[in-house]
Amino acid sequence: MRSKQRWLAFFKGRIRWSGEVKGDQPVTLTDLARKWSVGFLEPIARLIGRTGISPNLVTLIGASLNLGVAWVLAQGYMRIGGFLVPLVALFDALDGTLARLTERRSRFGAFLDSTMDRFSEAILFLGLLLFYTRQGARQEILLIYATIVGSLMVSYARARAEGLGLQCKVGLLTRLERVIILTIALVLDQMSIALWVLAILTNFTALQRMYYVWRATHEEDDSG
Repeated sequence: MRSKQRWLAFFKGRIRWSGEVKGDQPVTLTDLARKWSVGFLEPIARLIGRTGISPNLVTLIGASLNLGVAWVLAQGYMRIGGFLVPLVALFDALDGTLARLTERRSRFGAFLDSTMDRFSEAILFLGLLLFYTRQGARQEILLIYATIVGSLMVSYARARAEGLGLQCKVGLLTRLERVIILTIALVLDQMSIALWVLAILTNFTALQRMYYVWRATHEEDDSG
């Protein structure tokens, strides 16, 4: 029985890196990283805030930097890309910190940030796609396609759930986990293995979120 409960928790995405749970939502690696990075990001955000640059502009700059990283990957400089990916990801995290410190939060800013995050991730995989297309590597091309679809579905499932009034942060592979896997794979030059992992687990995470929403709405329907 205990084993069955653990597998059910695994599928629902409640077994996480920290093992902690906020109500019905797990404490994700993203939550922990956001907490740990405050001391590093806030001084940089304050410095940017003094220039008068808006958080939305920082968001757009971050997305543009990903174009540069994609070009590096498209040229086959995998290890260099592996060092650039986390640096650009840190820059992407600055916009939210800047908005909070300068009290310039807005609904459009939150929307722009989430939307550009999706574009940024897709742009990185476009760089890989261009590289493997030149190599004629059909397997990697299909895996990149599956990864992009899974990544977008993970984000869409959360957004659609929130539209129904549900928090939906469950699942194994949120964006931060995907960035970590991509970074390690690039540095170690093991992209083929990483693409298998990403292709499978991004889509599995989307299924986890679908299952979570089904359970939540099913319970609401039954109680009603």
